[in-house]
Amino acid sequence: MESTLRRTWAEIDLDALEHNYHALRKQMGPKSRFLGVVKADAYGHGAIEASRTLAELGAEYLAISNIDEARELRHHGITLPILQLGLTPADQTAEVIANNVTQAVWNEKVAEAFSAEAVRAGGRMKAHIKLDTGMSRLGFQCDEDHFAASVDAICRACALPGLDVEGVFTHFAVSDEDAEEHRAYTMLQHDRFTAMIAALAERGVHFQICHCANSGATVSYPQFAHDMFRPGIIMYGIGDQADVLGLKPLMTLKTTVGTIKEYAPGTTISYGRTFRADRPSRVGVLPIGYADGFHRALSNKWRVWTPGGCAPIVGRICMDMCMVNLTDLPEVQEGDEVEVYGPHNSVTEAAHLAGTISYELTCAVSKRVPRIYYRHGQEIGRELLLRD
Repeated sequence: MESTLRRTWAEIDLDALEHNYHALRKQMGPKSRFLGVVKADAYGHGAIEASRTLAELGAEYLAISNIDEARELRHHGITLPILQLGLTPADQTAEVIANNVTQAVWNEKVAEAFSAEAVRAGGRMKAHIKLDTGMSRLGFQCDEDHFAASVDAICRACALPGLDVEGVFTHFAVSDEDAEEHRAYTMLQHDRFTAMIAALAERGVHFQICHCANSGATVSYPQFAHDMFRPGIIMYGIGDQADVLGLKPLMTLKTTVGTIKEYAPGTTISYGRTFRADRPSRVGVLPIGYADGFHRALSNKWRVWTPGGCAPIVGRICMDMCMVNLTDLPEVQEGDEVEVYGPHNSVTEAAHLAGTISYELTCAVSKRVPRIYYRHGQEIGRELLLRD
């Protein structure tokens, strides 16, 4: 669907993605494959254009969460190998095989179910074994109490018909945290990971691809590169660690000044009357709200960047609108573009103020917000996820 509405939009800088790609490659060395995580519509940035760009740059793998995301990429001509990280029901095995997707396998029971469905479909499903080394989520448990049983279970899973087990991986819980206790825990997780791989090798089970480095480990533990690394949010140039490697944010979320009104001292603004003007005030109304992904938790906390400087949000952010104080910015006029997140307004800082993480803010940018893609400084495409 096309939109001619100049309301609220997100500009996605694919040149920044290229810059980040090369910086991350340099960090992890030439021998480790690059797996770009493009789940959740590339963290709100647009999975199709992000995947196309990564393919052109030379990435070897992509990762998504579910079969619908995989189908979308295949439908749009993305041919790179895709690792499916999420809880895929076994009844989707035929779809996994048909779309040439690699599926995470997290316990013996699900391995048996995938195997049976693959045999029924007359195919073989490529798989990566997921190890739980301390994330306490998906995976064969690798702590000391479960280690031996998991070795046996993984050996049986890898011998099942209909499965082509290519790789093994784990996920770190606190690799992006600097405290000594977190560094110790990350090292423990890595030790469990390598111990399991070694134990399986002794049983004759070998893997083509071993990978564990998520965004945090890519920045802080490049020695964990192994055969492949998995940058997620860091690839989009946001998060607390992005500055360490000089990474650039891809997304600039913009809107316009819809109208400007004058208010007398004592006037309250928006739901709940949480802001009261303490002087004659000039207030702009912006056509962006929490239905666009602009978190209500930023009410009375955040600001937008205008042609005249910063304008603070006043009152509660509404579903479709919010208000900003323009009293000290007389040069700002109706129709002016303003930046909600971007080079002047860090989404990472906004996330801290909202009590969340930057992932949530970019993923929240809703389907009614058009994405406009730029490459080599030129607009190359637009995307609006609303249906015709």
